[in-house]
Amino acid sequence: MDSMAAQAGTGPATGPLTVIRKVRRRRLADLPTDRTLVMGILNVTHNSFSDGGDYLDTETAIEQGLRLHYSGADLIDVGGESTRPGAEPIDPLTEQNRVLPVIEALLKAGAVVSVDTMHTATAEAALKLGDVIINDVSGLNHEPDMPELIARTGAPYILMHNRGNAQTMDSLAVYDDVVEEVIQELTRLKDTFLAAGVKPEQLILDPGLGFAKSGEQNWELLRGLPRLMALGLPVLVAASRKRFLGTLLATDSGAEPVATARDHATAAVSALSASHGVWGVRVHDVESSLHAVKTAQAWAGPAAVPSRRHPGA
Repeated sequence: MDSMAAQAGTGPATGPLTVIRKVRRRRLADLPTDRTLVMGILNVTHNSFSDGGDYLDTETAIEQGLRLHYSGADLIDVGGESTRPGAEPIDPLTEQNRVLPVIEALLKAGAVVSVDTMHTATAEAALKLGDVIINDVSGLNHEPDMPELIARTGAPYILMHNRGNAQTMDSLAVYDDVVEEVIQELTRLKDTFLAAGVKPEQLILDPGLGFAKSGEQNWELLRGLPRLMALGLPVLVAASRKRFLGTLLATDSGAEPVATARDHATAAVSALSASHGVWGVRVHDVESSLHAVKTAQAWAGPAAVPSRRHPGA
């Protein structure tokens, strides 16, 4: 932490994180366009499936965000509400009290930030702090005034496929053709936002791995990435440490590895996703996936890697 603290202007690593030296803020336009981006996950929650409670304290969350930033994360996705299956919802004010100080500190440190929220009020409060991406996992059940906010502010917005909510989504993972139905439902969602005045160049698609998807359906969606990318919008893949990877890595006795032991499999998904030219991958362990996407880029060669457009840039 010593070098990180010095870069961030936070003082000695032994003391509390209190001051962050303001630096020039990076924007999406400043990020690499010749490779898949790596989005680091920062859960400011008490009950997320992988690291719930580890970064609930504001100072600890800021330190972890800076750690992700200086380990090479292109973006940091800050969320204050767990959306794992069965998680209980929280009110927007509690969410804002958790995430807004962290977002403000990370923006000041020069990080590019997205806010993982289903609440229009939280999205609007975060946008008042600076240029952030809104990462909304609510899918077709988005709050009715979210499209107007995104249209009015011009903010980049991640459209994620989902059905139901944290309590019901597992029971709704019923598809005849999961790839086709996800594409159809994402298209409906996209059209809703376009009708509200959102520009296509603001949008990013996320197939919603693990959200209203059973194990094999996630693999079908990954194999169907070319069909999703044919829609012409940037695509984000968020497989990190998820349950379907745990199932894949289970021992002969059926024991699944703990979430943190799924990072090698996550990096493999990141490399394969990058080989398909996705816009970004959302991960807990930044370094391994950053190495993976850079390796995929080098393998493909410069001629095979098209320049990626950054939404809103």
